[in-house]
Amino acid sequence: MMAVETKKLNIIQAINEGLSEAMAADDKVIVFGEDVADREGGGVVGVTHGLSTRFGDERVRSTPISEQAIIGAAIGAAINGYKPVAEIMLMNFTTVAMDMIVNHAAKLRYMSGGQTGVPITIRMMTGAGISVAGQHSDFLEAWFAHTPGLKVVAPSSAADAKGLMLSCIDDPDPCIFIECSRAYAMADDVPVGAQRIPLGKAKVVREGADVTVVTYSEIVHRALKAAKALEDEGLSVEVIDLRTIAPWDRDTVIESARKTGRVVVAHEAVRRFGVGAEIAATLQEELFGELKAPVMRVGAPFAPVPFSKPLEEAFLISADQIADAIRSTTGAKTPVTTS
Repeated sequence: MMAVETKKLNIIQAINEGLSEAMAADDKVIVFGEDVADREGGGVVGVTHGLSTRFGDERVRSTPISEQAIIGAAIGAAINGYKPVAEIMLMNFTTVAMDMIVNHAAKLRYMSGGQTGVPITIRMMTGAGISVAGQHSDFLEAWFAHTPGLKVVAPSSAADAKGLMLSCIDDPDPCIFIECSRAYAMADDVPVGAQRIPLGKAKVVREGADVTVVTYSEIVHRALKAAKALEDEGLSVEVIDLRTIAPWDRDTVIESARKTGRVVVAHEAVRRFGVGAEIAATLQEELFGELKAPVMRVGAPFAPVPFSKPLEEAFLISADQIADAIRSTTGAKTPVTTS
């Protein structure tokens, strides 16, 4: 097998490159959003930097501050043959456009008897840990995963961000693309060229025998840190990066859970009514009697994201919390440290 040529990119650069390659390959790919054009800085964190200079203002349009108008225009363009990538600056701001996303983008294929697809990709960033408080930090993926007609994607690496972005743009239905603000600077080797990652396919990022941890977005890195720390305690932890939340890769998760017999699901969103609950329920239905312990869930407290730095740090789940859940499901004790 030939080695794939790669280059080191962070997540911002990888998404930018994915957008650029998609736009170069298909003149129906267009970009909407607040401040996305170069004269306004190429996006609030620079994800769209350089695109309007290369492809023109007709294809990269900075919009008014109106999330409903952004999504409405994207839907209109999509049903007329375009492939819009619409940026909602922060995930919390999707609340302003939920009617357009849920009642129009997600349902037009169903309500047209399959005749009208809405091939839009809706980008948004979010995440606790950068002191932007409760109206700018929520992970709301469960809302969208609960909506028939939407696909939901949350990459943890630059390579996945590019590959998943290309697949979302190609997809004939609306995709929610979630970017964790804490992870933007993370860099890794990204394939050169249009190397797509299939939607709905998870990745086993670490193999193990004792416990399966299922997670996504930046929490993947915290799970890997926990797994590494538990090696010294004799625990072998498998870590699965879902990459796509809806549809999630049931087969890969069930296969791993059947192998290890124990599962921890970890996500940044609040624990209650979250993605972890869906995965836990599915595993109980599919593997009842085979699991060695109940499925554990690790998630944030049922509260808005605090602005206070100490409270925000306490709110955001840690590698230590994931490690404690792993110990709990195996019956292992937390090691006692002495000063």
